[in-house]
Amino acid sequence: MTSRETLRWGVLGAAKIAVTHVIPAMQRSRSSTVVAIGSRALAKAQRAASECGIVRAFGSYEDVLSDPTVDAVYIPLPNHLHVPWTVRALAAGKHVLCEKPIALSASEARLIRDAQQGTSLVVGEAFMVRTHPQWERVQSLVDDGTIGELRAIHGHFSYFHDDPNNVRSHPEWGGGALLDIGCYPITIARTLFRAEPVEVVALVEVDPKLRVDRLASVIMNFPTGQATFTVGGQLVLHQSMQLFGTRGRIGVDVPFNAPITHHCQITIDHGRDLARGGIVTIELPLVDQYREQAEQFVRAVRGERAVAVGINDAIANMAVLDAITCSQQSRMWERVHRDFATW
Repeated sequence: MTSRETLRWGVLGAAKIAVTHVIPAMQRSRSSTVVAIGSRALAKAQRAASECGIVRAFGSYEDVLSDPTVDAVYIPLPNHLHVPWTVRALAAGKHVLCEKPIALSASEARLIRDAQQGTSLVVGEAFMVRTHPQWERVQSLVDDGTIGELRAIHGHFSYFHDDPNNVRSHPEWGGGALLDIGCYPITIARTLFRAEPVEVVALVEVDPKLRVDRLASVIMNFPTGQATFTVGGQLVLHQSMQLFGTRGRIGVDVPFNAPITHHCQITIDHGRDLARGGIVTIELPLVDQYREQAEQFVRAVRGERAVAVGINDAIANMAVLDAITCSQQSRMWERVHRDFATW
């Protein structure tokens, strides 16, 4: 693919996130065009195609993978379908951007790496937050010592839903708050510490009817600090992220679902007093992080940069979630298993 070519996308599934966020963002990008969408129900694919202005609609995912005009596929399917369809897409010679979490476990995610090996195909996990400029700014503030040595991170991410028909309500499909939104504070903490956590401990509450986790509090022990977070699938809508250093604190106003209609804000507090004295607020330009995600993926396909979240990064994030699951069962600290020889 040359720098002048437009990446032609096919979409597997007509999920809400695809129709309302990702596809429109791709279409706003000069480097992408969406040429096909498939669903197990042709009528659903046709509705999505009509709504989004997509030329071809198919009644199966296989038809999208067989379309010779499709260069890359975006996969917004339920969590348990991420690995099988990513592997099939790679076998069909397509680049893949797969929604998070890329798998249900680290061992399952390794199947994607195995399928990618020996090819020139790009695989990315769709953590749009990792492409938002606000996190690039935060990372630079941490790296240049603005808050001294980073020692602690605390995050919160919650929303409310108890619909038994929602895909997040099926444990066999990878439902629950941890896989859905717990993966966000994990990837951010790993990125900011520039390291992997050594061990984790978690307290998890499971919905007795839906049998999925609905409230979880986690501590991650890193070599140079700690990160804690709480996620809830049946709590009031809220999200926040705070970074604490030896000489200052950074707050991120809307860390994960940054709106495209409001300016993001980062606050820096050097602890002059407890009355918010001396706090500095940085306001960032309006950004569509879904468009940034698409454009960075295209640059990776062109060989101009690495993909934002590659398969090794995705496996490492899943390894932390695996350890949290173990801690949920043991109610003890659990090691995060890593195999650096193959990661």
